[in-house]
Amino acid sequence: MGTYTLKSIGKSTDYMTIVKEMDDGYVVRIVRDRDGYDEIKTDFISHSLFDSCVRTGYITKIEESVAVSA
Repeated sequence: MGTYTLKSIGKSTDYMTIVKEMDDGYVVRIVRDRDGYDEIKTDFISHSLFDSCVRTGYITKIEESVAVSA
């Protein structure tokens, strides 16, 4: 489905994972670093808001690394 970093202030490494795609948007799990502990919440984001966040750079897809065997 996809994991995305969230634009954050400072050195925080907040991210969002799409849990489920629905007709009108996505169910997402958001993980935010709060002074050394993770704040995790599940929420809904519409397709139009998601697309707008990608276009503006507020969220950026994390590319999955592919292991290559020799």
